[in-house]
Amino acid sequence: MARRCIVTGKGVQVGNNVSHANNKTKRRFLPNLQTVSVLSDALGAVRMRVSAAAVRTIEHKGGIDAFLRAMPDRKLSPEIRRLKRRIEAAAARKAG
Repeated sequence: MARRCIVTGKGVQVGNNVSHANNKTKRRFLPNLQTVSVLSDALGAVRMRVSAAAVRTIEHKGGIDAFLRAMPDRKLSPEIRRLKRRIEAAAARKAG
């Protein structure tokens, strides 16, 4: 499983540990990924592995359905784009 958030695209960054003597050694900065169940109006509970910032963004926008409706497809990863299509199809079935 990749260490990348499917909503924000945040991934691993690299940098240096710098000691008091100014020695530099490579290190990795890992994103704060959490496995969360997000409640969708159309699908119910959906489990995703997202960053803490993505959880805050989704909640701020009013839930996963509203977040995905407002976000254009070109800005979404292929994995989250599939979820968007599933939500739209389930909402259409529910409405019609």
